[in-house]
Amino acid sequence: MAMTMKEAMKTRHTVRKYEKTKLPDEIVKKLNSRIEENNKKYALNIQLVTDNKEAMPGILSATMSKNVLNYMILAGPDKASTDETLGYVSADLMLYAQTLGLNTWWIGGMYSKKNARKNSCSPEGSKIIGVVAVGYGMEQGVPHKSKSASDVSSYEGSAPAWFKAGVEAALLAPTGMNRQEFTVKGSGNEVSMTVPDASFAKADLGICKYFFELGAGKENFTWK
Repeated sequence: MAMTMKEAMKTRHTVRKYEKTKLPDEIVKKLNSRIEENNKKYALNIQLVTDNKEAMPGILSATMSKNVLNYMILAGPDKASTDETLGYVSADLMLYAQTLGLNTWWIGGMYSKKNARKNSCSPEGSKIIGVVAVGYGMEQGVPHKSKSASDVSSYEGSAPAWFKAGVEAALLAPTGMNRQEFTVKGSGNEVSMTVPDASFAKADLGICKYFFELGAGKENFTWK
């Protein structure tokens, strides 16, 4: 039985070292189809690059990563809302990749921006906020150290099960340096999520919102 997105949310961990195994054509086709669907829906320019080792600078490839040969370039229009949207969509793509038996790594600061731009087919004037490495990991990664639900959330009154499930899901989301610097507040069926100003904060917000929605069920609340 195929893995569900909710199952992927619990099993997906950051993986930095990959096998040299080539991605099967059918897997590439499925990834590209998912990317195209998201690009059309959210007006983005995300692109999958395969069999290309230029994402990582040589020194990083030698020390903390291995065989990063496939990656998704996170690109979109150069406007304020793009970072959050790219974060949101990258969460969907990472979890979808996990359902296909792949592993991922969201890379924001250590990739080669020059080479990402060179290999991107996004229109002139687009911005690139990072890349997501994808492939067959040498291992499956380990859970990141996590804050507790009470550290990051509050609810007016008795929190319903869907809110608690959403918070627990958000705590599974990858964030910059694993800081988990998001705050979730709920009242009735309205939920707000905020992050302090920092590098990649808006992308983190988008990622965490996606995870929260997946855990809570979008039908149970509205974003405030």
